[in-house]
Amino acid sequence: MTWVLRHRFGRALGTGLLSVALLSGGTATAFAAGGAPGAPSAPPSPAAGTASITISVNKTAVKTGQLVRLTGRTKGLKTGTPLALQHEKNGTWTNMKSTAKVGKGSSYALLARLNTKGTEHLRIAAGHVYSPAVTVKVS
Repeated sequence: MTWVLRHRFGRALGTGLLSVALLSGGTATAFAAGGAPGAPSAPPSPAAGTASITISVNKTAVKTGQLVRLTGRTKGLKTGTPLALQHEKNGTWTNMKSTAKVGKGSSYALLARLNTKGTEHLRIAAGHVYSPAVTVKVS
């Protein structure tokens, strides 16, 4: 009977020590990576890692007030997800009035009237998922 108890105690002790060693190894890795255990961190956005948006424009140069058609496809976004057209102004991206929704086949299309002379950098946004920027010159 004593041998059985010692054997169980030895297994439990070995399992405990192994668990502590594995947990300590993870903590050392966290410190090496610059994180502290228990420090709050932002949860990863599931959509941002797997979703994507493509964009193409029918004209790269237009006159003031002309319409531009933007089309593309999405990946990882549900049908009906709202999309917003954004343009870069003074280094920040702001929403324009044109919006669309992801349609069947994960595609979208929208029209935008560009009224400001100069170079417009445009992109499509859905939450924290963005398409690459396209450039349209407005004269």
